[in-house]
Amino acid sequence: MQVKVYNQKGKETGSIALPDAVFGAPKNENLLHQVAVSMQSNMRAGTAHTKDRSDVAGGGRKPWRQKGTGRARHGSIRSPIWKGGGVTHGPRSEKDYGKKINKKMRAKALYTALSQKLRDGEIFFIDSISLSEPKTKLALNVLADLSNIPGAKEVGSRRKNTLYLALGEKNENTSRGFRNFGNVEIGGVRNLNVLDVLNNKYVIIANPEESVKTLEARIK
Repeated sequence: MQVKVYNQKGKETGSIALPDAVFGAPKNENLLHQVAVSMQSNMRAGTAHTKDRSDVAGGGRKPWRQKGTGRARHGSIRSPIWKGGGVTHGPRSEKDYGKKINKKMRAKALYTALSQKLRDGEIFFIDSISLSEPKTKLALNVLADLSNIPGAKEVGSRRKNTLYLALGEKNENTSRGFRNFGNVEIGGVRNLNVLDVLNNKYVIIANPEESVKTLEARIK
């Protein structure tokens, strides 16, 4: 499978052969859903916490005697049916929301998402992206140039969840130049995951020769 490669000016510079295992995977919505939900669950901090009746202060004695008052029977003011009492079945900080997901499933889900992006014309390959200085203005110029790529018109204009920029190697100037954009995420291709692909309209992979090898090695 041959696709075009562009430079950061949006000009075509050549092509690259993509492995079918990574960019030719069939649609598998069940796998995508399972992996995406598991990853989101693993990201939950679990900080929400309510007190049950054993945690609430007070209530050591019975509010009133069992019989003879004409009122309902109560044993403690810490009961959940009392104002200021404990909470029934509320969230507890000790709860673990983590879900196990194995390495091969993660990799296959990523390949499935990338393959669909490629079929939809929403993934592009750039020979390299670099900024001479860590300036937002320079990064903005790069986005404007990239929008000249056929099918990438919204890269420079879409307001939310526009672009995930996957770099083949760490570049401090590039990372700092793009980090001020609320509609652009930037990271290393070795850390690319299915949520990064699903949560953004476009994916740009820099240094495709090395990046594709890195992606292909995920499942080995």
